[in-house]
Amino acid sequence: MNERDEVRRRILDAAAELLQSRGRDAVTTRAVSAAAGVQPPTIYRLFTDMAGLLDAVAADGFDAYLLRKYDLALTDDPVEDLRTGWDLHVEFGLEHPAHYLLMYVQPDPGRRSPAAEQASERLRMLVRRVAEAGRLAVGVEAGAATVHAAGRGAVLHLISAPPEEHDRGLSRRLREAAIGAVTGAAPPGPPDHAQRAAGLKAVLGGAEGLFTAGERALLGEFLDRLADAPPAG
Repeated sequence: MNERDEVRRRILDAAAELLQSRGRDAVTTRAVSAAAGVQPPTIYRLFTDMAGLLDAVAADGFDAYLLRKYDLALTDDPVEDLRTGWDLHVEFGLEHPAHYLLMYVQPDPGRRSPAAEQASERLRMLVRRVAEAGRLAVGVEAGAATVHAAGRGAVLHLISAPPEEHDRGLSRRLREAAIGAVTGAAPPGPPDHAQRAAGLKAVLGGAEGLFTAGERALLGEFLDRLADAPPAG
């Protein structure tokens, strides 16, 4: 690694650390240059401006986490590969929320970071394989847009909540609904016990006087767990 690359690496690492620990607003020219041990003009010489630096940070985080997983061999089932792609996307967002927000929540309408463009191209490839297998019920662009919108919404919803409140079942349900919508295949229905539990929880409020507050809370927790349980197998 030559000196220019070494300095660039220090700046990227410093910006990424500030982003992860203190949020986007903390990634300023002064803070990054101090953390990286360089003069502010060096940042502009290597990245043009702060927008260029933030784009590079987003792409660097995306590369480090996902590209090694994208090297995994695709299977003979393109729909299952699309599910795997969804799960990787959600996993990345939950493990690196600051990078995810940098990639997908931009201040300029209509602008997407290069990292987000790279992710979109990967998604189009996965959807194109579904089409080539004769299993896509819409156009490739419409299919990719549907899956992307649902997946992005799932991640943004999940990372807006504390980690202990992350509902992975939400991601699974949205994944199956989105894939069902673009393939024309009905998503698997909930198990019978889930439907019964959801129905009982809905009418629990009409059973006034039968349970103490603690019993009602405990029963509600059990019913929620049953209603959200994935199908067996």
